[in-house]
Order: sequence, then C-alpha cells, then structure tokens
Amino acid sequence: MQTNPVIKLVELSKTYHTGEVDVHAVRGVSLEILPGEFVAVMGSSGSGKSTLMNTIGCLDRPTSGSYQLDGIDVSTLDRDALADIRNEKIGFVFQGFNLLSRTSALENVEMPMLYNRHRIPSHEQRERAMKSLELCGLADRADHHPSQLSGGQQQRVAIARALVNRPALLLADEPTGNLDTQTSIEIMGVFQKLNDAGISIVMVTHELDIAHYTKRNLIMRDGKIISDKLVEKRLVAETELSRLREAQQAVKLA
Repeated sequence: MQTNPVIKLVELSKTYHTGEVDVHAVRGVSLEILPGEFVAVMGSSGSGKSTLMNTIGCLDRPTSGSYQLDGIDVSTLDRDALADIRNEKIGFVFQGFNLLSRTSALENVEMPMLYNRHRIPSHEQRERAMKSLELCGLADRADHHPSQLSGGQQQRVAIARALVNRPALLLADEPTGNLDTQTSIEIMGVFQKLNDAGISIVMVTHELDIAHYTKRNLIMRDGKIISDKLVEKRLVAETELSRLREAQQAVKLA
C-alpha cells in the first residue's frame, strides 16, 4: 500500500535579491518526507536550512520548483490560503517558547484554535487543550502561568500548543537550544513519544547528539542537501535520562 508523503519538494529553489547581489539560499532541492518520520535538518550558518524550513512552514515562498504539503500544492497559494494551511496543517515549536506571560498554560495551548477558520466550541477547545497537555505530560500544570514553570515545562506547553490543531506536521526550530542537557533529553523524549504515536516531525538543530534522537538526518551545505541518512544507532531518551541520573548520583556519592 503506497503512502503519500507529508512533504514533497521537487527542484525547490529560493533566491534572495539584495541590491545587485543574488543570494541562492536553496538550490534545486528535491525531498520526500513520509508520515511518521522524525527528521533532523542540520548545517552550518548559511547552509540554507533555515530558508528550507521557512519554506516548508509556508512562511516563505520558493522562487522556483514545487512544494506539496499533505497532498496540497502550496506553491501558488495566496496569503490568506497560506495562513490557513499554516494554522491547520503545521504545528510550530521554537527555541524561544513564545508563551503569553499573563495567561495559563491551558489558555496558551487554546490560542491557535481561536484562529481556526472553522469555529470550535469553547468546551471542545478546552478538552483538546487538556488532551495536548496530557500528551506532553503537563496536565497537572494546566492552571500555572509561564513564570511558574521551568524552561522544560514551558517548552512542553509550546509543544502542546503546536499539537492542538492536530497538524499533519510538527516543525521544531532548535527546540532544545535554551535548555540544559537533562531538560533537552526530556524534551527529545516528548518528541519521540509523539513520533511513536504517528506524528511527523521535522527539526532544525546544530547539535549532533540531539540529532541522534531522530530517525533520519539531513545535512545541508550551500543550499543543497549533501547527506540524507537513516540514524543507525538512534538514542532513546528514557535510557539516556537513566544513564545521566546514574552519573549524577555517582558524582554526589563520590
């Protein structure tokens, strides 16, 4: 049985015109990502990974080539249609948590549903927001404000918010960039559980050890994908957390 890709790029290019200089940020990239994949996109500054992710996230338009998201050709959609696609098909998780400081975790998670073109009854909004928080292991903090949460808990709220509209794709841009080692592993554990439940995830990271928690690694250079490999020895977050805690305990006892 053939599975249609969540993402299909064909000869995708993006060129920025800055004065008399043309910057070729992405050069003829063809790529397919299937449902249930967990992909890390890596590369140095200027490699094109951010431009590629902005295009996949419908935040930028390609100069040439085609892009299909969950079977929809988004290359020629107008601004309003792109906004609808972003809200309904894509969940975003950023390095900065971008939570509203004066609202509870539950209210932050409910926020994307307010912009859904299909009105969702308030009781259903609350039920879906609570379910998203439960998936991220934070249901017991639903009434807490961001200032009452740790960095890892705030990122879990951000992940729950990204999931609440039941997107076809979760995009994460350096989601562990502001977190310590243990919290980073915990967040990667959340992503792994979501992926095991069937959610497709594409993540930008510059950390090779974080990329090892995914299933597939893409490396970009000069606007092209130069490497596309399955992760042979995938790290399991729960196992790594146990090892880290054992090491920390050994240091305390020494």
